[in-house]
Amino acid sequence: MAAIDLSNQFLIAMPGMADETFAGAVVYLCEHNERGALGLVINKPIDIKLRNLFERVELPLDRDEFAEQPVFFGGPVQTERGFVLHEKTGDGDAYSSTMSVPGGLEMTTSKDVLEAMSQGGGPRRVLVTLGYSGWDAGQLEDEIRRNGWLNVDADPKIIFETPIEQRYDQALSLLGFDPRMLSQEAGHA
Repeated sequence: MAAIDLSNQFLIAMPGMADETFAGAVVYLCEHNERGALGLVINKPIDIKLRNLFERVELPLDRDEFAEQPVFFGGPVQTERGFVLHEKTGDGDAYSSTMSVPGGLEMTTSKDVLEAMSQGGGPRRVLVTLGYSGWDAGQLEDEIRRNGWLNVDADPKIIFETPIEQRYDQALSLLGFDPRMLSQEAGHA
């Protein structure tokens, strides 16, 4: 295992993040272990709505609560592939490719979750991304040490209930201090 398991935490890009891909990003970490980390950006919508995505995969979507939801840029890896972040269904729904995040949510990559949603079932709250964010072994830990990211326990309300433009500030507020006090420089004793 990684020294500290950051699964079910938010990674919050520090102000001044040099990598434009992640500037201003909040990432929900689905997995973090000795092999690396995998997460989904939760605050960067793209110009596709769920109804458009369902049309592309030839599924009907007659659920108003989902139709106008944006699809998100989950990260720069496998951007042609969909990832569905959702609450644990607990109603017996099992999908063929689901990662259960300990103490957190589930992330499904198989089409059967979309099929369930199109038929009126499936999870009640979802965030759908194209692509994911990935780090090799030790890479994320190094980026955190170099002052690239802050991390804090994730709050599903920020993912599913908070307006997109407020997610970064709301995630920062979980840290319990004024984000204007952040420095872009790493401190060394």
